[in-house]
Formats: sequence, structure tokens, C-alpha cells
Amino acid sequence: MAEFKNIVLNARLDGYIRAHAEPRLPAQAELEAKTTALGEVAEMQIPHEQGVLLTMLVRILQARTVVEIGTFTGYAALAMALGLPEGGKVITLDRSTEWLEIATQAWQDAGVERSIEFRLGLALDSLRAMPAKPEIDLVFIDADKTGYRDYWEEVVPRVRPGGLILADNVLYYGEVVADEAAENGRAIREFNVHVRADDRTESVMLPIADGLTIARKRA
Repeated sequence: MAEFKNIVLNARLDGYIRAHAEPRLPAQAELEAKTTALGEVAEMQIPHEQGVLLTMLVRILQARTVVEIGTFTGYAALAMALGLPEGGKVITLDRSTEWLEIATQAWQDAGVERSIEFRLGLALDSLRAMPAKPEIDLVFIDADKTGYRDYWEEVVPRVRPGGLILADNVLYYGEVVADEAAENGRAIREFNVHVRADDRTESVMLPIADGLTIARKRA
């Protein structure tokens, strides 16, 4: 038996996968269009199928308290808010309000604005200001790559047993296996080693978008 089974994605297969995700809400389609119009920075937005996965994970976990590190134009926060139960909250952290107007309009259009709380400031400061108790159900890390390890160390003690920590861009355009990775690629590679060695969690890395790690905090 082969040691592994995989399919190398091409554009046709990628389109097939995307076509089989849950359809976009009008607010999501509008947000994608506005983000694309921003130009090169639009690559920071997660793809829709990843958003569908985030919604589903929040629902499966029945998460009531979600923390996002890195807001950008608000697509991931919107997706996670769609999966919340009544009274649940997404707390999204960002050091900039540059794209907040786009985000808040999308949240309003989707009817989830009351379920999302934006906190301005350095993410480490915002995390350290949170109670040092294991009360968070799910964390999504998608910010500056050199900060991932520090974010991880702040959130692991604050996530409840059985809760999830998700980290985006863990393949970083393939640089994690490059002989000469740039600063961000090296930082992500070191982060991935750190996560794999952390016995407080169990984790798996998925080849969705630019790579997504899903870690579950052990009891």
C-alpha cells in the first residue's frame, strides 16, 4: 500500500472544490468584491471555502467566545459570527482601522454586527488584557507571521480544554519547505515546529488555501 494518497490540485479541480462549498451570502459576495478592489492587499482575505469551514467549526464546537487575531476587511469574523449560537461573540483584534469601515458594513449587511466586537491595538496587548482563564472556545490566528509564536503562547492558556486554535498561512506560499525562506517563511516554519512539539495540544495541518493548522487543547 502506498504511504500516502493525494491529488495535486490544478485550476479545474480547485474550481470544482470551490463550487461545492456552501454558497456565499450577498454580504459575503459584496465584501469579496470590495476587498478585491483594494488591489494587492486583497490576498490577505481568506477564500470563501475556508470561511465555510470556519463557520462549520464554530457550529460544531458550539463556540460562544471566539477570538480572532487579525481583522483585515472582516471576512473571517463574519464567517465565524454566522456559526455562533444566540449570545455568542467574536472578539476580533487589529492594530489598524484602515479597513474597518468595509468590515463593519459587511457585518451589518449580514446581520451579525451585534455578535462582533472589534478591539483596536497591538494583539499581544489585547490578549494579555483578557482574563488569564481557560474561557475561550476558539481562536483564529491570521496576523503578522513573526508574531504567531507569541500569540500562541498567550492563547493556549486562555482556551478551554477541548477548544480549538486555528492558525492560517502555515504553508506560507510553500516557503516552509524552501532552502532559503524569507523572514515570514522562516517564522512560520519555526511556529509549526513549536506547535508540533507542544504537548498541551493535538494538531493537524490541512492544505486548504495557504495552509491551516487546527489544534485542539487537551484536557
